[in-house]
Amino acid sequence: MTSPASKYLSKLQDKRVLVLGRTSGIGFCVAEAALEHGAYVVVSSSTQAKIDKTMSRLRASYSDRVSKLKGFTCDLAQPQNLESNVKSLLMAATENDTRKLDHIVSTAGDSIHAPKVTELTIESIQKLGNVRFFAPLVLAKYAPLFMTPGPRSSITLTSGTIARKPFKDRTVLAAWGSGIEGTVRGLAVDLAPIRVNIVSPGAILTEIWNGVLKEHLEGVLEGFRKETLTGELGTPEDVAEAYLHSMKDGFMTGTVLDVDGGRILT
Repeated sequence: MTSPASKYLSKLQDKRVLVLGRTSGIGFCVAEAALEHGAYVVVSSSTQAKIDKTMSRLRASYSDRVSKLKGFTCDLAQPQNLESNVKSLLMAATENDTRKLDHIVSTAGDSIHAPKVTELTIESIQKLGNVRFFAPLVLAKYAPLFMTPGPRSSITLTSGTIARKPFKDRTVLAAWGSGIEGTVRGLAVDLAPIRVNIVSPGAILTEIWNGVLKEHLEGVLEGFRKETLTGELGTPEDVAEAYLHSMKDGFMTGTVLDVDGGRILT
């Protein structure tokens, strides 16, 4: 029986959690938080080098939990291989379907740069949806086969405030973001009683900003600060709490969790 002193902290104890996507930033902090809560954690990214770096950092911080950590590659950006890649990952994460997953978190994303509406092509539209939209749908197609059935299991996806408060010249990103938020409501119905939620971060200090020229970066970040009610940018550690909540709250499904410093309200 769970001790009253650890009733909430132990909700993820010995649960099996798969974290897909960027294995630094938000994805890293979700994996770190799950490991800290006693879960078995499987991390996945597009390259072995990224996984090795993440595994090394986690092992250094949680040397007593190395046996609870594994990592496997999965490229979500190639539509022709997407289904086979996802199935292979799920087989690996469950040790050939012998150890069911309890929670799946996808923080996967790619470039925040997008063509203007006047420059769009069908190819560019579809490319920006591969990781953001098509991959989560394919994941949802196969994931329940590898998960413990019931409302204590969950899938948590990721969108962004751009879905409901677009930036200029980011229409395609707003479209895919809105689409995946609607998809989550549908999946919550279709995959029930497994729960499906989505986290919508605002501007978070991660490596995604490395693509901005150094001389422009502080001005860009200050602009985002001014768009919040808190006057600050978020941290990956802040956002990780929302994914923990999605995993631990067995009565929440079909929900968008906003972690944006109040940007939607400004």
